[in-house]
Amino acid sequence: MEAKRATKTEAMALTRDFRETILARVQTDSKFRDGLLKDGIETMLSGDVDAGKAILRDYIKATIGFERLGTEAGLSPKSLIRMFGPTGNPQARNLFAVIAHLQRQAQVTLHVTAQRNGRA
Repeated sequence: MEAKRATKTEAMALTRDFRETILARVQTDSKFRDGLLKDGIETMLSGDVDAGKAILRDYIKATIGFERLGTEAGLSPKSLIRMFGPTGNPQARNLFAVIAHLQRQAQVTLHVTAQRNGRA
């Protein structure tokens, strides 16, 4: 029995549906919206920068948008799109400026706490 492979179009449709679902939920559920911002930052801090950028990219698209974020943060929207893209390598100064702006815009303050991970 041969397994059916998903075509590129089918895979893209699933991704678009998922992103549309995220967008709808972010716009109607403030806890989910705040959690998405928190998860993006925590994922980056845990070392998975690419996944964290992807989460933050979805968050930005669903909330403020790259045009408005660029205008308000004093950065080029095209630079922001590249920064949070799959091959983007954001400078710490720009990344922290964006994170600070996203927190202000969302009216949340995120804190880093140290926890021991069980090593002696």
